[in-house]
Amino acid sequence: MAQDTQALNQATNLFGDQQELWLFGYGSLIFKVDFPYLQSRPATIYNWTRRFWQGSHDHRGTPSAPGRVATLVEQPGATCTGMAYLVTPDVFEHLDHREKNGYLRFTTAMHFDDGSTADGLVYIATEENAAFLGPASELEIAHHIANSKGPSGPNDEYLLRLADALKELNADDPHVYEIAKHLRSYQK
Repeated sequence: MAQDTQALNQATNLFGDQQELWLFGYGSLIFKVDFPYLQSRPATIYNWTRRFWQGSHDHRGTPSAPGRVATLVEQPGATCTGMAYLVTPDVFEHLDHREKNGYLRFTTAMHFDDGSTADGLVYIATEENAAFLGPASELEIAHHIANSKGPSGPNDEYLLRLADALKELNADDPHVYEIAKHLRSYQK
């Protein structure tokens, strides 16, 4: 079941009067950057792990057959590498629409390769949202993804593009890489 979170995100002003702020991308925001930004750089957040536990009713699936896309799940000691984008607040109208299926904006501390840090915003679909599909084995997730498609294309394209982008970032993500391994075995 889809859950439109646009109004919730627009009613919550997490950036105050800042004219520039950081956005952390860990899923499609890494490989599908369809918004203007002032700067981008790899970043890591701590105590969160990327999981393909969120349903996609609007992009990589349909209302009757949702696909699976990435969200973040709290996990003490975990690290999640992604991309940070320095943006202006006007991009959030587009991003709130793009991430409307259960994702809410939260603040997070981001750590950069040079040792510096910055607070930023991140979209997370928590288990309380109606589109949350929850845990499954990497094999089950790969099978689900292999059989899903939506208006933005096949679900396997999303997963495989993310896996490739994470490898380019030298990110350690066994969950994503294991799903990708299963998907690639289906394609042979």
